[in-house]
Amino acid sequence: MNKFYSLNIKEIIRETEQAVSLSFEVPDNLKELFSFKAGQYITLKTNIEEKEVRRAYSLCSAPNTNEYKVTVKEVEGGTFSVLANNKLKAGDVLEVHPPEGKFVFEPSNTKHNYAAFVAGSGITPVLSIIKTALTKETDSKFVLVYGNKTPDDTIFFKELLKLQIEYPERLYIEFVYSRTQEENAHFGRIENSTVNYVLKNKFDDLDFEKFYLCGPEVMIDSVSEVLLKNGIEKEKILFELFTSSDSGEVEANLEGETKLTVLVDDEEITFSMNKKDTVLDAALEKDLDVPYSCQGGICSSCIARITEGKAEMAKNQILTDSEIAEGLILTCQAHPTTPTLKVDYDDV
Repeated sequence: MNKFYSLNIKEIIRETEQAVSLSFEVPDNLKELFSFKAGQYITLKTNIEEKEVRRAYSLCSAPNTNEYKVTVKEVEGGTFSVLANNKLKAGDVLEVHPPEGKFVFEPSNTKHNYAAFVAGSGITPVLSIIKTALTKETDSKFVLVYGNKTPDDTIFFKELLKLQIEYPERLYIEFVYSRTQEENAHFGRIENSTVNYVLKNKFDDLDFEKFYLCGPEVMIDSVSEVLLKNGIEKEKILFELFTSSDSGEVEANLEGETKLTVLVDDEEITFSMNKKDTVLDAALEKDLDVPYSCQGGICSSCIARITEGKAEMAKNQILTDSEIAEGLILTCQAHPTTPTLKVDYDDV
């Protein structure tokens, strides 16, 4: 279940000075395995300075097209992002895990209205969602509020303008710039007044089916708060975090050890671990081939199911209350709280 596949980079596209898109060749025998829903991500794996590096990136291409593309924004002091923006070239090979993720759009046969509030590279999964909504729900409308420093920093700026021309009565874009004042754009950042402008002013005639939020944690929190205050149901608000400032905290006593049993790829392994370690770290310390990506509690790669015992997560941005009640945990955040703990990576 944790298998990676070697894929060739077909093309590298320079989107902005700080961002490139990597387009992959997916051979025919892997196309079914690598089929995806709009909004999902893939995990890339490579070795940098003799150390394995894994990073999750959202697919910005739409499903059921010949494109299989992710966009990587260079982070100062970063590892993979620096490699992608400065050294990778067409023909290079990366190890790629099949698509995952719960920040998804699934088209229906009904007319709907959607809105998205995104900033920076948060546009990547939302672009896939927008394309899918416009092509698969032919009467639906989409409002995009997209924040950046300047137009030059805006990933997919030209592509979005082309989509707007192609769907003038169905796609509406509100650009927001924090460094420059531009005609027909907002100045500043996406904040409470921006959300209220969409809901109560310009698009007050639209009843939105879903809201998609992707960008900095502070933006997601503030937009969510305003939406909830305006009576939007929590279930209609979907969000995807790329980074989190919350380090998390466990209230339980983590003194002592736990007898941990891990089931992965139909193999069961039992060993002792310190409760202060996470389940994922303990499994990796034993060289178990368990799935993971971000290790920060913001993706869903490391989910497992508790079949015996209990564990407490330091933080959780992914799982719903009902999923937690079913025994699902993010193993990168989970600390054992019982003398024995059994987790199943296969049954998720």
